[in-house]
Order: sequence, then structure tokens, then C-alpha cells
Amino acid sequence: MKPWRQPGFWIPLLLILVGGGVALVVRKDTLREMTFTLLMYVALASSLNILMGYTGYVNFGHIVFFGLGGYTGFYFISRHGWHLVPAALVGGLTSALLAALLGLAVLRLRGAYFALATIGINEAARAFVNNFRPFGGPTGLFVNFAIYREYGGAPQALWLTYTLLLITTLVAVAVSYTVKNSRFGLGLLAIREDEDAAMVMGVRTPRAKTIAYVISAFFPGIIGTLFFFKNGNVEPGDAFRLHMSIEVLVMIMLGGNGTILGPVLGAAAYERLRGYLLTSPLFKSLHLAFAGLALLLIVLFIPAGLVGWLRRRFPVLRRWLE
Repeated sequence: MKPWRQPGFWIPLLLILVGGGVALVVRKDTLREMTFTLLMYVALASSLNILMGYTGYVNFGHIVFFGLGGYTGFYFISRHGWHLVPAALVGGLTSALLAALLGLAVLRLRGAYFALATIGINEAARAFVNNFRPFGGPTGLFVNFAIYREYGGAPQALWLTYTLLLITTLVAVAVSYTVKNSRFGLGLLAIREDEDAAMVMGVRTPRAKTIAYVISAFFPGIIGTLFFFKNGNVEPGDAFRLHMSIEVLVMIMLGGNGTILGPVLGAAAYERLRGYLLTSPLFKSLHLAFAGLALLLIVLFIPAGLVGWLRRRFPVLRRWLE
């Protein structure tokens, strides 16, 4: 049976389609905004999972591609009047190109050295944008709200942005599944288990890691453009928030590192918890502390995440939970 005919391919896509489609049917602004944030984190987690889940390389700098790709796409919208769709694609391609260049250097590192290097990349990118005049320096970029007339007004522009994010999320999950169940994906999984042994078996590890890095970086660039277009502005502090990378890591580990459904479930569960903490007078300033605590508990007690625990506890579900 072809991989895309397996239940493990369709279940996460159906969950996203149903969950995201409700807002399109109901047409309520509050539901749209809540679901937008959830879809954004699902897409970010699924894209990061292509590198982290399949190769074992922990990337704390995933948000760099969200920031720089988003800045690039937003620049063409605000300064040159581009339509959202081509601008978002340029944002994604810019992030992919940056990943290809960075991958030649940082992917030679392993383990903690790679993780630390990605943190440094995030801070370097923030400093660069903060002093880059075409991107507005520390004040960032803003749009003239008259630009939304091209989309039928601001309300229609927001719904278009939401629809594009839903499509991007579906594509990100589908690409993640395709990569994992391909010959290329088997090479990535071999790198995760033992990189030296993978090299001996004929896997071209530098090339494979770089391609995975590029694919994982493409989607955050698109998502960043959509997010900043929805907000109407972009600033360095919003574009390169390190804690977002940490939260995405927690989502992947919570749902199941290296699985397809895991990032979807992990993002949904964490975002629900995060929403409660941020609206609680007692815990609103402690949600990052809870993220760290959650990551510690996951590593200690359920390192395979929710999907891995279900697959081990109920073997009959292995066909359904990829």
C-alpha cells in the first residue's frame, strides 16, 4: 500500500482540516484568532520536526526563519505593494536559502554544540535586523492600512490570511509525512540513530542534513509573513523571540518526537495550557516556567511523547498513529 493511503497520513490532516475549517464555517473573529495561533504552532512544530524529529538535531534557532522570512515577505508588501501570496512565498524561499547557507557551517556540529550555535544565530539575526535600515531598524516595518483595500478590506484580508495559514499547515504536515516515509527519510532516521554508522552505510549525511534543514526552514518563512501581515507591523523583538523556539520544542516532545501526529497533538495540548496560564491572574507570568517544567517531566517520564506512549501501550493503534 502506498504511504499516502495509510491512516497515519490522513488522520492528522483531517484533524487540522476539521479544526481549522470550523472558523471558516462559523465566521467568528474570536474563533479565527484562536485557531490562527493554534495552526501557526502546529505548522512550526511540524516543520521543526523534519529536522529535530528525523535527524535528532535540536534546533533552538527555528524562530530565525520565522523572523527573517517574515521580515522579507513583509518588506515587499509594505514597501513595494506586493500581494500577500507571492510575498509569503518569497519569505519562505528566503528562509530556505538562509538555511542552505547556514547548514554548510552549523550542521558540521553535533549535539550540544549545534544547539548552542542555533541560539547564537538567533541573537545574531536579531542584532542584524535591529541595525538594518531597509527593515526599519529597531522600529521595524508598518503597513499603510489602505493596502488592505486590495483584498476587499481588512476583514477579508484577515480571512484570506487565515485560509492561507490553514493551507500552509496542511502542506507542512503532508511534506513531513512524505519525507519520513521516503528513502531520503530513512537516511535521516539512520542519522538520528547513529550518524557515523549511517555514513558507513552510504548515507551522504552532510547533504541529507542540509536538505532537511532547508525543508524545515521554508514553512516558518511563509508563516512569519502571514503573521506579520495580519498584525500590520513587524519589530525585531516580535520576530526573534527565543522562547517561541523553546515552546515549539516542548510541543514536539509532548506530542511525540519524530512522529507525524505528535506535533499536531502536542501543539493543541500546549496551546490549550498556555491559553489558560496567560489568562490566569496567578500564573500569567509563569507560563515559560511551566514550559520548562513540562519539558523536564516529558524527558523523564514519557520521552516518546503522547503518540509514542499510545503506540507502546496499545499496539493495535500503531497502524493509525504515525
